[in-house]
Amino acid sequence: MTVIIAGAGIGGLTLGLSLHQQGIPFKIVEAVRELKPMGLGINLQPHAVRELFELGLESELDKIGLRTAEVAYFSEHGQRIWAEPRGVAAGYHWPQYSIHRGELQHLLFRTLQDRAGADVIQTGTALADWVEDAHGIRAHLIDRATGDALESLHGEVLVAADGINSTARAKLYPDEKGAVWGGTMMWRGITQGPAYLTGRSVAMAGTAHRKFVCYPIQDNGDGTVRINWIADLEMPADYAWNRQDWTREGRLHDFAPRFADWRFDWLDIPWVIENAEGIWEYPMVDRDPLPAWSFGRVTLLGDAAHAMYPIGSNGASQGILDARVLARELTRHGRGPEALKAYDEDRREAVNAVILANRGDGPDKVLDVVAARAPNGFERIEDVISEEELRDVASGYKAIVGMDIEALNARPSLIEL
Repeated sequence: MTVIIAGAGIGGLTLGLSLHQQGIPFKIVEAVRELKPMGLGINLQPHAVRELFELGLESELDKIGLRTAEVAYFSEHGQRIWAEPRGVAAGYHWPQYSIHRGELQHLLFRTLQDRAGADVIQTGTALADWVEDAHGIRAHLIDRATGDALESLHGEVLVAADGINSTARAKLYPDEKGAVWGGTMMWRGITQGPAYLTGRSVAMAGTAHRKFVCYPIQDNGDGTVRINWIADLEMPADYAWNRQDWTREGRLHDFAPRFADWRFDWLDIPWVIENAEGIWEYPMVDRDPLPAWSFGRVTLLGDAAHAMYPIGSNGASQGILDARVLARELTRHGRGPEALKAYDEDRREAVNAVILANRGDGPDKVLDVVAARAPNGFERIEDVISEEELRDVASGYKAIVGMDIEALNARPSLIEL
């Protein structure tokens, strides 16, 4: 029998690749009929990149992403607060990547089909329900476009990697109200523009109330880069945040005026916003930490288990780690409830801590500290905040998310190869 995976996102596909690496049979069902490289940029942190390298994807990642050089923080006046190297330059054995989410998903999808065969992924098929029996679990499936019932699948365990609006999570926690909005709206886009700072810098400016984040996801080789950017604004409590309409086009007049004077010597932010290929509006939402992910032969993975604010660039990375740990436990304990319980015990509390840290603005909180102490700007950052305090904030967050440099470099592989 097989492992049934609901969802062909980054977490579900990484799990498929990991199970194939371990010789464990599986089947992925995906609600979308045709996977296309949609979405915008994300960052993959070294602890997740390590896992993708151990799946043999290093050269492919270099073709579609950039190895991030640094993360830099700036005040709302454009003044440099703090910068630190990333990836190998910071001392990790693995890089950090800034990459287009859809292209990463397409890479995982294509690689999995090449290695395991096209029939391991069944598109146009959504999880509707399941029933456990003495011999395993039967997943009831539907065509989401038509609502028609499809032939069910029988397996040994069911892994729900079906996103923030997970069908499985809703059935396991029927009283949960759904996504939690913290009051911030995000406008996101991609702009072909001039290389800035190192040419591979993640830059953040402003405060939690008004923040601009940008990073290149492609080097065009002519002094220009493809800049992925996010403009955050805190909105009134009664703002109509549109309940997670991920395809809602953004309107410049809703946010661009709030950044109109952010023309800095390192980047002309109004120009970047005005010259975007397209703009999308998203609410910044997460899900409350759960007391359990695994129930008998069913478990949650990725955003279905722990959707989090995009602070500290850890959402996709944590889903990749989920997949690797779950594959390890299925190898150790066999394809049954014991493996799912062991996975839950290894991952859940650690990731719940990341959800809560991100609600506290993660490492980005240095922006608010500086703004509170020097609201009109500063001449020397050392007069506002010490380098030791800045390093403490950064290292504290790294410890929570599993990115402590020495610990990660010394840790054995999650899966013995």
